[in-house]
Amino acid sequence: MAERTRRKLREGTVVRDLMDKTVVVEVERLVRHPLYKRVLRRASRCKAHDEQNECVVGDRVRIMETRPLSKTKRWRVVSVLEKAK
Repeated sequence: MAERTRRKLREGTVVRDLMDKTVVVEVERLVRHPLYKRVLRRASRCKAHDEQNECVVGDRVRIMETRPLSKTKRWRVVSVLEKAK
């Protein structure tokens, strides 16, 4: 059997936790503007599976790419890095 490819890992902040076993995680990245060379902050939102419903808004979490779990959910929460204050 072939080795499974490495799954993507991202770190982000939980911005919404109203759904059952699902959280919305905002992942920020820095990109350089092609012409002006200024560093810009870009964000994307991912829906992630949270089996124990342990995440709350403001938590810093690590998410991992996984198979499609629903129409829009393709990530799962691996660990909570920092709890919200």
